[in-house]
Amino acid sequence: MLSLTEFLSAAPKGTSLVGLDIGTKTIGVAVSDTLWLTATPLKTVFRKSFQYDLNELASLLKGREIGGFVSGLPLQMDGQEGAQAQYTREQAEKIAAYFQKPVYFQDERLSSAAVERVMIGAYDMSRKKRKEKLDAGAAAYILQGVLDQIR
Repeated sequence: MLSLTEFLSAAPKGTSLVGLDIGTKTIGVAVSDTLWLTATPLKTVFRKSFQYDLNELASLLKGREIGGFVSGLPLQMDGQEGAQAQYTREQAEKIAAYFQKPVYFQDERLSSAAVERVMIGAYDMSRKKRKEKLDAGAAAYILQGVLDQIR
C-alpha cells in the first residue's frame, strides 16, 4: 500500500486524480481538476460484472489525462480492516492495474453518511435522486479529503 508521498510521486502533476467509492452494487466515481484543488462527482456506476465496470470507467475517463486513483477504504470504526475493506482494496487494485496507474487508499468511514446529510439538508433531495448520486458524491468527498491533505 502506497503512502500519500509515494502516491504523489507516482502520479504526474498536471493530470486528474480519480476518486472511487467501491461497493458490491455500485462504484461512485469523481474526478479532480488538473491543479488538484477540487473534486467533482461524475457518476454512480451500477455494477453488473467486473468487465462491465472497467468498460464504464474507461468510457467515463476517456479523453482525461489520469494520474492515479484515490479509493475510499471502509475501515471498521476501530480502524481495523474487515471483509468489506479487503474486498474494496482488491477491486481498487485491479482497477488501478487495468489502467496502469497508482492507487492510494483513504479512510472513508462515515463519508456516505456525511454526503447524504448534505443532500437532504442543503438540497432537499428525494430518496431516489440521492440513490443515483450518493456514491459519486461520496467518491468526491473522499477525493477532496486527499486534495485538501496535499495542499
